Amino acid sequence: MPKERSNHLYQLIKSMSRSEKRYFKLVSNETNTNSNKKFMLLFDLIDKQEVFDEDALLASTPELKPSQFSNLKAHLYKRILQSLRQFHLTKMEDAEIREMIDHVELLYNRGLYDQCADTLRKCKKKAQKSDHLELLLEILRWEKSLLSHTLDKHNQRRVNKLIQEVQDANDRINTINRFTNISATLNAFYLKTGYVKSQKDLNKAMSLVKGDIFNIDEDKLSINEKLSLYDLYVGFYYFTNDVNTGLEYAEKALNIFHNNQDIIPAKLDLYIASINNVLNGQYKNNQYKDFVNTKSLFRKIRTMKKVELSENIKMKLLKYSYIHEFNRLFMLGDFTGGIQRLNALLSNIEFFITKLNKHSRLILYYKIACLYFGASDFRLSSRWLNRIINSDALEMDVREDVHVFARIVNLISHYEMGNTDLVDYYVKSTYRFMLRKDNLFKFQKYIMAFLKKLSRNMNDQELMEAFIQLKEVLLPLEGDRFEKYPFMYFDIISWLEGKIEKRTVQDVIQEKARLKIGDEYPE
Repeated sequence: MPKERSNHLYQLIKSMSRSEKRYFKLVSNETNTNSNKKFMLLFDLIDKQEVFDEDALLASTPELKPSQFSNLKAHLYKRILQSLRQFHLTKMEDAEIREMIDHVELLYNRGLYDQCADTLRKCKKKAQKSDHLELLLEILRWEKSLLSHTLDKHNQRRVNKLIQEVQDANDRINTINRFTNISATLNAFYLKTGYVKSQKDLNKAMSLVKGDIFNIDEDKLSINEKLSLYDLYVGFYYFTNDVNTGLEYAEKALNIFHNNQDIIPAKLDLYIASINNVLNGQYKNNQYKDFVNTKSLFRKIRTMKKVELSENIKMKLLKYSYIHEFNRLFMLGDFTGGIQRLNALLSNIEFFITKLNKHSRLILYYKIACLYFGASDFRLSSRWLNRIINSDALEMDVREDVHVFARIVNLISHYEMGNTDLVDYYVKSTYRFMLRKDNLFKFQKYIMAFLKKLSRNMNDQELMEAFIQLKEVLLPLEGDRFEKYPFMYFDIISWLEGKIEKRTVQDVIQEKARLKIGDEYPE
């Protein structure tokens, strides 16, 4: 077995595109030295490896000395990063501005103050256009340093203007930091517990968001400040189950991008997140036509001018494309079609899963499990749910609500498969799991009480009465602010109606979808 060592260099090389590798070799080969030959040898050897194995590299290549290997890797890593920076320089506006600031320092240190001032003007114009506030502050600092070397009769006016510009930039940075700090705190709460399910949860969420945050005059904010504020509002309103207000702000954020197309390349991450926020609201509101139109924006990104599709961006586009395609199929109730599509992509999805963070992985597992459940393939639904249920202790701390619903849907899957002994066992273990969580939904408690009854030997009439009773206690919850959200996790009502009417859950959901979507329903 190879020794376990850092494989950061291997991961970096494997993340490079063909054009990036070609550029690196072209630049590196310009210097024909012995050390450079070793760098290129190591680069090629690592690039050819399917799995990183440092011992195999050293054993197969006498030119690479073990005593020098650590330094060689570190220098190669640094060279690759320098090459990537240079390769993408014209496509990364902030990197271009930073390089210009470096040029300012070089000119200043040589006493070339007029050239320094000229470069600063160009640099400042770029920073102001793209609204890079932190870089703008650095530029203003250099302007202050240059003042004493470029004296003229308007110096006092220049000083006053400069002081005001510094104050404005600092104020805007502080405002954005305030919004993003609250967003981060709310997101941590959401990732822990899921959506609010009681007045207690709502009070806690309100305590994290100071009251005056909802009374801000948006007209006085810059584009970056508005985007940060809207992101905060979207997170808060979705988290607290006010979907309509959350969707309103999600659409306002997306409209900023569509009204200012030139900012999209520099803020592509945020643009993709804005599309995702709108899609989440449209899905929850069952706005099928709007949802499909918004979803098409992901495809358009790939053909946009000046847009750089980094590995990070490609991964995000892939993630959201999968998740929202599943959501589209859920809206239609087309679970069978969804499974056919999933089976065709399964090998890609398994690889894709390894690239996801814990939260995204959890959501994808649950979506896939629900697809199989809707198609009445309860065995495979249970298999995907077990990936959630058997998570390690650290993953259990992410989205407690999804972990609870995974166990409930798994219980129902085992009931459908006729595993009555397992249902009895899982009811007890699920109860123990749920008791460790605070503030459970009434929805969950009613279902668990129902499932507990199923472990007994019930005749057909008693079973039918149990289905009807559960439906009757659950229906009023659909109008409850805190209780209605669980129906988005699992359409228990449609499953119950299928049992009562002796139909598949897919048939029931598709019939409802046709009524909701109307003429927009694709045939």
